[in-house]
Amino acid sequence: VVTHHCDLELKGLFGNTAVNFYQNYLGKYPLEEADRVISTTESYATTSRTLWDIDVTVIPNAVDINRFNLQNDGKVIRDKYSSKDEPLALFVGRLVPHKGIGILIRSLTYTERGKLLFKLADLIEKNADKIGEIETKDSGKLLAETVTQTKYVSDYYRYFAGLADKIEGSTLPIDKKDMHVYTTHYPIGVVAAVVPWNAQMFLTATKLAPALAAGCSVIIKASEIAPCAMFELSKLIHEAGFPKGVVSIVTGDAENCSAPLTSHPDIDRIAFTGGTDTAKKIIQNSSNNFAATNLELGGKSPMIIFDDADLDKAVEGALISKYRNNGQTCVCANRIYVQSGVYDAFAKKLADAVNKMKVGDGFESGVSSGPLINSDAVDKVEEHISDALEKGAKILTGGKRHELGGLFFEPTVITGVTSDMMVTNDETFGPVAPLFKFDTEEDVIQQANDTIFGLASYFYARDLSRVYRVSEALEYGMVGINTGLISTEVAPFGGVKQSGIGREGSHHGIEDYLEMKYLCTSI
Repeated sequence: VVTHHCDLELKGLFGNTAVNFYQNYLGKYPLEEADRVISTTESYATTSRTLWDIDVTVIPNAVDINRFNLQNDGKVIRDKYSSKDEPLALFVGRLVPHKGIGILIRSLTYTERGKLLFKLADLIEKNADKIGEIETKDSGKLLAETVTQTKYVSDYYRYFAGLADKIEGSTLPIDKKDMHVYTTHYPIGVVAAVVPWNAQMFLTATKLAPALAAGCSVIIKASEIAPCAMFELSKLIHEAGFPKGVVSIVTGDAENCSAPLTSHPDIDRIAFTGGTDTAKKIIQNSSNNFAATNLELGGKSPMIIFDDADLDKAVEGALISKYRNNGQTCVCANRIYVQSGVYDAFAKKLADAVNKMKVGDGFESGVSSGPLINSDAVDKVEEHISDALEKGAKILTGGKRHELGGLFFEPTVITGVTSDMMVTNDETFGPVAPLFKFDTEEDVIQQANDTIFGLASYFYARDLSRVYRVSEALEYGMVGINTGLISTEVAPFGGVKQSGIGREGSHHGIEDYLEMKYLCTSI
């Protein structure tokens, strides 16, 4: 077990909740229990480590609490990492498991791996309330959402637990009587999984579950912005019975953590969820040793409302897709195209529904919109709205910081949006629904596809012929038809163009963690 102590510089009005959480949850493990100490400081001796005899290492070199109560002002708590200590980059590089660690998980039978994953799924579901509470404290997400998502995450582990003993090869027919030709599969090796803060438990499951089912060792790079739920996950991984060293968890900034991890010569596959610009750097890092990459990236997801749509159902879908997690998801409906015949009616219905959304603390009952993740996110939302207004758009509802202050922002609907505005091409990642007007099916398909991204798309229509035409014409990896919720463990999740490489979920999700071997035998 490796520990890294950090000195917390507590500034701003975080309140007792924040201090108590970090001291009690992370700081309760005494220093002498660690096998090795990377750095030791004095005040607020907060340790970021796990005590559970699984090789989990956490490096919070820039932890941002963001929000624990209404008084938070979004300032950062930082680790005073001393330059005289071992550089984090070198330390992270040494975390990569040696080949013997890989053998530990690979040596388990397929059925044994499946049983461990089933047990982990049960533990995650059992502890969903606790994990949800930790994630809400750490990120500001709604408690109802974090708990529900954690329970849903358990289904991913069960799905891949069931696939673990169904990894099959094939016998190939050959026109030679004295030859036997067949294929088999084996684990790709050591996986680096880099996940963002906004759905960390879910996006870890989409990588960790298939990797463990395939027999790979995994290093998870948790987001330094809100990593605490991952600490709890590490305990459950150990409790489930996975061999020590098979899973490691690190957290820190890109320079000191992500870069040395994704460029390490012993990493065999990189599974990343995040922005396209960061993904390009990861591809460059992986080129040193030709590590395979699986990239699930951002997108400017369109939602199209045709004039024959059920408008009430379309509004319901827009609320789910656009405002879930305050608009901070990769599959949010970031461009809402509404046909001219129903534009005004849909805009009014959506604005009325948005006005009923309650903004507040994620722990409060009935709250449907919490804070944004940090001050940069708030600034970006304001910038996008200001740019749209300057170019002729109008605010139908919302449009400014909420009276609660801090990182809270009013859920917003803007009309009269055009293609020259920032909201059209840049991912807002906030509670802003921009409404575009269109006239014809051909026109809206052209607008929806006019982007470098291609992750998710949505449309609402009743005409069956139109449903088939539009679903085939949209250049996206996923299409939601008369629904704003598309994620499920049984379906392949991923995008095209600059929204990603590969798929997560479904039986295809395990393929990226396997290598195929062809065997030719003379009889």
